[in-house]
Amino acid sequence: MRSEAVNVHFVGAGPGDAELITVKGARLLREAEVVVFAGSLVDRELVRVHAPHAEVHDSAGMTLEETTRVLAQAVSDGKRVVRLHTGDPSVYGAIQEQMAELDRLGICYDVVPGVTSAFAAAAALRQELTLPEVSQTVVITRMEGRTPVPERERLSQIAALGATLVIYLSVSMIERVVEELLQGAYSADTPAAVVARASWPDELVLEGTLSDISEKAAGAGIGKQAVILVGEVLRARREGMKARSLLYDKGFSHGFRDGIIT
Repeated sequence: MRSEAVNVHFVGAGPGDAELITVKGARLLREAEVVVFAGSLVDRELVRVHAPHAEVHDSAGMTLEETTRVLAQAVSDGKRVVRLHTGDPSVYGAIQEQMAELDRLGICYDVVPGVTSAFAAAAALRQELTLPEVSQTVVITRMEGRTPVPERERLSQIAALGATLVIYLSVSMIERVVEELLQGAYSADTPAAVVARASWPDELVLEGTLSDISEKAAGAGIGKQAVILVGEVLRARREGMKARSLLYDKGFSHGFRDGIIT
């Protein structure tokens, strides 16, 4: 735990549904006197409900230097500050450079995690992302676009694992995504899904395979704010599970339960 007084709280707002912010995040938002929020992705209603009296800045049109000035000025004025990000700040949140600026200025901060859209999408699908004898690995990744990715992390390389994939920031390039994945351990009949605006009132869920998911996404007009999920775990709800977890098996003992075999 930090011993210094925290001046700025980076808070994950969750994937969209205002009730999916954490209890701690909601409390800090209520206590905030200045809020800088990612208005292109965070619902303004969440800020209005939880911080009705705060001075609010929408960072959608701001640069790093501008957001830093607002945060630094608020701290200088002795105000409680929240920097509100969509989902969880640690996943494509662009907070590292913001924290580096606060470090440079000697401003103390902390980070409050949130629910990222990967898990909101899994909830929308009513799907566990890890299943015994199917996949025990979940990879969160993205297709390269204006932001490059390291060569070793190209989708075609990651696809060699055959793990459950959750692909962010790539639905506008979904045809290229499919091409890359088919170079790895996946085939045209590998299950795939697209969840747009997960947990929002207008959430849209599309299910298919790598052979048709790009066509379905295009037909639905999905071009942003969506995640792509790929992997054999997505068969479970339709075709049943290959194996059950041992966690609740009556013959499996662990530190909290003795195995009973009947």
